[in-house]
Amino acid sequence: MNTENQIAKHLLDIGAVTLRPNDYFTWTSGIKSPIYCDNRITMSYPTTRREIANGLSKLIEKFFSDVEVVAGTATAGIPHAAWVSEILDLPMVYVRDSKKKHGKTNQIEGHLVAGQKVVVIEDLISTGLSSLKVVKALEEAGAVVLGVVAIFSYDLLKAKEAFAKDNVVYHTLTDYNYLIEEALNSGYIKKGDVEKLLKWRNDL
Repeated sequence: MNTENQIAKHLLDIGAVTLRPNDYFTWTSGIKSPIYCDNRITMSYPTTRREIANGLSKLIEKFFSDVEVVAGTATAGIPHAAWVSEILDLPMVYVRDSKKKHGKTNQIEGHLVAGQKVVVIEDLISTGLSSLKVVKALEEAGAVVLGVVAIFSYDLLKAKEAFAKDNVVYHTLTDYNYLIEEALNSGYIKKGDVEKLLKWRNDL
């Protein structure tokens, strides 16, 4: 089994991703969706989190080999950034959604030097806007952002367009297509559900 399908299987097996093609979830944004993803659950499963950390490390070594700092997105990207930075023996920082309202009002926690080459680690890419907000914060702090790596992507056209517009490269361990494929192979969903799931993604 390839890495994409293996990670997708892990996410399904531990309940980090749930598919309900006939009973939609409601996201915080109000969007009705047949899929709900909470990759924070991966922290509680050592085998899964090790495979994710090793997979993300390999993506970085393959596509961003000159990386100098690993940056995790708060909060879900932080643990994965910590494990990856340990594997790659690199410094780590993490980036808040916005600046703190007290103390030093930091948005970026950890030691970052202007000009350092950074890779952002994200748990999930939906529209891509939150990831790109982190990229912008790092660039404003003087970092050179090489790209973003993530565990999972809904593979939305909106995300592809947003990353392309900001000229940011991203790679994921697995995505919506692989998830549906693995869900079908494992009997998690029926063949008739596939068209519904793909239509939702393509229409969003």
